[in-house]
Amino acid sequence: MADTDAIAATDERTIRLQVAAARQEESGQGIARMPRSAFQQLGITEGDVVEIAGKRTTAAIAAPAYDEDQSLEVVRLDGLQRGNAEIGSGEHVIIRAAQSRPATRVVFAPAQREMRLQGPTQALQRNFFGKPLVAGDVVATTGQQPVQNMPPDVRRMFNAPAYALTQIRLSVVSTSPKGIVHIDENTEVELRAEFEEPRDGRAVVNYDDVGGIGDTIQQLREMVELPLRYPELFTRLGVDPPKGVLLHGPPGTGKTRLAQAVASESDAHFITINGPEIMGSAYGESEKRLREVFEEAAKNSPAIIFIDEIDSIAPKRSQVPGEAEKRLVAQLLTLMDGLEARSNIVVIAATNRPDAIDEALRRPGRFDREIVIGVPDEKGRREILSIHTRGMPLGDKVDLDELARTTHGFVGADIAALAREAAIEAVRRIMPKLDLDAREVPAEVLEELYVGREDFLEALKRVQPSAMREVMVQVPNVSWSDIGGMAEAIDSLKEGIELPLKNPDAFRRLGIRPAKGFLLYGPPGTGKTLLAKAVAKESEANFISLKSSDLLSKWYGESEQQIARLFQRARAVAPCVLFIDEIDSLVPARGSGQGEPQVTGRVVNTILAEMDGLEELQSVVVIGATNRPTLVDPALLRPGRFDELVYVGTPDKGGREMILNIHTRNMPLADDVDLGGVAADTERFTGADLEDVVRRAGLTALRRVGGEVESVTAADFADALKDSRATVTPAMEEEYKKMRGELKKRVVEAATGIGFVSEGMLTPKREHKHAPASVDSKKDD
Repeated sequence: MADTDAIAATDERTIRLQVAAARQEESGQGIARMPRSAFQQLGITEGDVVEIAGKRTTAAIAAPAYDEDQSLEVVRLDGLQRGNAEIGSGEHVIIRAAQSRPATRVVFAPAQREMRLQGPTQALQRNFFGKPLVAGDVVATTGQQPVQNMPPDVRRMFNAPAYALTQIRLSVVSTSPKGIVHIDENTEVELRAEFEEPRDGRAVVNYDDVGGIGDTIQQLREMVELPLRYPELFTRLGVDPPKGVLLHGPPGTGKTRLAQAVASESDAHFITINGPEIMGSAYGESEKRLREVFEEAAKNSPAIIFIDEIDSIAPKRSQVPGEAEKRLVAQLLTLMDGLEARSNIVVIAATNRPDAIDEALRRPGRFDREIVIGVPDEKGRREILSIHTRGMPLGDKVDLDELARTTHGFVGADIAALAREAAIEAVRRIMPKLDLDAREVPAEVLEELYVGREDFLEALKRVQPSAMREVMVQVPNVSWSDIGGMAEAIDSLKEGIELPLKNPDAFRRLGIRPAKGFLLYGPPGTGKTLLAKAVAKESEANFISLKSSDLLSKWYGESEQQIARLFQRARAVAPCVLFIDEIDSLVPARGSGQGEPQVTGRVVNTILAEMDGLEELQSVVVIGATNRPTLVDPALLRPGRFDELVYVGTPDKGGREMILNIHTRNMPLADDVDLGGVAADTERFTGADLEDVVRRAGLTALRRVGGEVESVTAADFADALKDSRATVTPAMEEEYKKMRGELKKRVVEAATGIGFVSEGMLTPKREHKHAPASVDSKKDD
């Protein structure tokens, strides 16, 4: 703590600094980061206690500013401290050196209304040991989170074991003596079970609890905090302040939480309308309730009215049959922009269906600005993870950066669910040590409780990104090592898909764009689908797989809408691999004169526009697979759509042996089995054919000795080979070789209008002659 002279001079030695928000990971730590100049002016050192005076006085531990802040006259405080001092970011506080006295007694209570607490107070005593407290403050328990830039003795103070699995907010009900105190080994700590009304609700949700949307918070502060705090600015400029903000984006991105944080940080009266709750059964009742809400806001201004799920109470009037809904929309319109001037009231509305809202609301004067809250990127996910693991006792191997990388498409709600599932995994691990008859968990068991990397990995298997629930395909469990005989195709996919998805900066530096699409073509059963699965796993991307039959609808325009929605969803959960199997049935060549239904022509146009239209495909790769590439519309085969045409042919001898090794991994083989010899006898066999050979060999062994099979012998493989045949004929192989040269030529022919129908395509006669296997045997992959 500060020396006696410095303490004596606290009244004279003060400094005035502007408040800025602390970093997410330091929320709840109770530290104030200040530049070195402030330390010199106050005559204090790192780890000393300082008094922070805003509208109210609180205390914090002095810590050095980050390097980028050293030249700025700012103090970084977390959301709880800003609430305790009753000031917001951008305002100024007076800081002076202070002395913290040992407390004889401190009483805590939950700061959240819905929470009941009980448990040993020793954990609380450890958690807050040495930290400055003031009666009326809201404080938070912290996990084993390292604090950067801190002296070792101060850092030890922050690395006390966590009190519980989540960060718990407590209000300091009373302290003895009064003033700034700290807990030591002689302090009596009491924890009340029930919530006690704090000074105000400001510290319950603040900007520290909303991650990954820093720019959005900045926009909202301009739109909401400025008019509520400084209405005279707008009066001086001679313009009306903004009246409303519409937040829209996918479910679970934090729209409601953000509105609560804005209300809390701007110190405004907050009124919530939860969509359909406003609807009444009597004539005119709904409109009356809405008027009452606006009247209450006017009496308690400055106020924020938050309308959650606004699409349910203000739908498009042209599309609702009921008169009650139309009257309610009209009432909302007049309240938001009627004859009566509203002062110091801002309306914030949230929805995930902005297009369902009446268009009269979506104009300046009502909702002045529409802010999109999208799916967070990797940096945003890292911030959200640090929020949800703040109070967690994390294991040494937990790497939040790694988790942020692997949770593509996760929104805030998904990450909260992931943290909760990981915590449940940790509890499941210690269940055998718990005595279910005992009322309390023993302290030593609580000490051992931690959330490890393996708990998060298990949780990842159960939690899917909510934006992908309808189309989610489990990320395939197929890696490059599970695929044999396709070295050339694998190299091409690694280069074109894995590299840009994992290292987009390299492409940016070179000024080139990564490939948008890959067409895998070749005989049936060669492993095209398997390749797509491996790509999705190895590139750590989301994987959406679709079949043509899912997209084609008998209703006019429905198929095109389905495709547009699918691409929109793929963009939302990028990086994403979109896999279309048997693509020739979805996008056949237009104008081929073979009586193609109109719907497929429109589907082709939609896919062409989605892959290379006005909207850019960022970190979305489309993979198509077909065994009849000549039937695919040539416009899709040009660079910018399917950039790479990857031939997946029959494996050579070495490839066949590798495939046989993969399929016999879990099979007990006799010593006389020579897989090299089997590979030599299986010329032109595809991966699916070789799997069939292994399966037949196993069945032959079962037939030979019944259920007690010890091993599969060479004789069993010889019998299996008698019953097996190659799917691909020499003529088919020749046909595919010819295609490889013709496909690119067809693109040029299509572009110049030179008869691609007759020249570039297989003639009906040739198709019937060689392609029965390629048309009918869908043993693919």
